[in-house]
Amino acid sequence: MYDKLKAVEKRYNDLNELLSDPQNYCPAIRIPEIRERAIRINAIVNKFQDLQKFVKELEESKKILEEEQDPEMLEMVEEDLGKVEIQKQKAEEDLKVLLLPKDPRDDHNVIVEIRAGTGGEEAALFSNDLFRMYSRYSEEKKWQVEILSSNLTGKGGFKEVIFNISGKGVYSRLKYEGGTHRVQRVPDTESQGRIHTSAVTVAVLPEVEDVDIKINPADIKIDVYRASGPGGQSVNTTDSAVALHTCPPE
Repeated sequence: MYDKLKAVEKRYNDLNELLSDPQNYCPAIRIPEIRERAIRINAIVNKFQDLQKFVKELEESKKILEEEQDPEMLEMVEEDLGKVEIQKQKAEEDLKVLLLPKDPRDDHNVIVEIRAGTGGEEAALFSNDLFRMYSRYSEEKKWQVEILSSNLTGKGGFKEVIFNISGKGVYSRLKYEGGTHRVQRVPDTESQGRIHTSAVTVAVLPEVEDVDIKINPADIKIDVYRASGPGGQSVNTTDSAVALHTCPPE
């Protein structure tokens, strides 16, 4: 892992050198791309530098333990050694996560669908609570929320609400929110103080990019023929069935 991290660190330094040194040839059109690549690996480099610092501190502490004779100093160093060892292990675990392959859809905007399940009016109110929760979280992240469609109930809940969230890294943060959410509480609609269980389903869908498909008219074959079966007057006497086939060259 250390060899891979060293390579990432070198790549990060090379990218920063391209951005900061005016002597380097870096076309303006590539600057945003290079900056984005540097930002993506910045967290890995910072965590790797923390790990290197912890390793160095451990080496120095172990050296002191070998040379020191004072019992109080030895006790203090051993205590610090344990703390640094925990920090080192935490940094290694964090780096393992950071080095996992990135989902190419992580930076996509999302469409979130919240639908009330079992629980009646209380489930609809819970749907509204979830919508408010995602909306407030989006505000903190500086994301934009736009309601696409909604179905309100009489008490201010949502039978269904579909909304778009756009911003940086939206899908990476929300992709694990999909599934069934359940709540057990005494609802506002309950007069006897009984606990109700309600469920709501949440779907988080990444927005797909527009795909520009070009079809050469020369690759299209059109067949017309007479239809079969009932269908009205003259259906079997005219070429009313049309089939289009694409025959791209191999």
